Amino acid sequence: MVRALGETDCRGRSVALLVGRHINKIDSKGRVSVPKPFRAVFAEQEFAGLYAYPLFRHPAIEACDERFMKRLSESIDALDMFSEDQDDLATIVMNNAEALAFDPEGRVTMPKSFLTHTGIKDKAVFVGRGSRFQIWSPEAFEAQNAKAYERARARGATLKLSGSGGDE
Repeated sequence: MVRALGETDCRGRSVALLVGRHINKIDSKGRVSVPKPFRAVFAEQEFAGLYAYPLFRHPAIEACDERFMKRLSESIDALDMFSEDQDDLATIVMNNAEALAFDPEGRVTMPKSFLTHTGIKDKAVFVGRGSRFQIWSPEAFEAQNAKAYERARARGATLKLSGSGGDE
């Protein structure tokens, strides 16, 4: 489910929230339908598609809009010039990122390198992450989801809410 929040970002634009999970089939050409609620977030941008890059910590792909991709690029550029961190993150994220255009049915074609990285065969799970979403094989996501719950329980994870959402 995608829900537009009643708040705006630092530039006065409305903020959308990507949440939930959706499983869709991938066809033999590597095409997969991006869930309609997720596609709606990309409607306001100039590019009719999404930006995606492989995660280096997990067998998953992360997808975002143009604004977030620009923020990511600016953040990498802000690292010390010629540092290993800047070089590594630029290589991992920017060099491996792809602009995936939507076809008339709302599908994108997953590059073979993304399918190999994720282990996705015939189904993909789209997982909301707030301002972004991830694409996993259903089996890898379920394993990661279980690990995340276990780690959070073991640490006694807590969260201090930021901002003023009116619920205090």
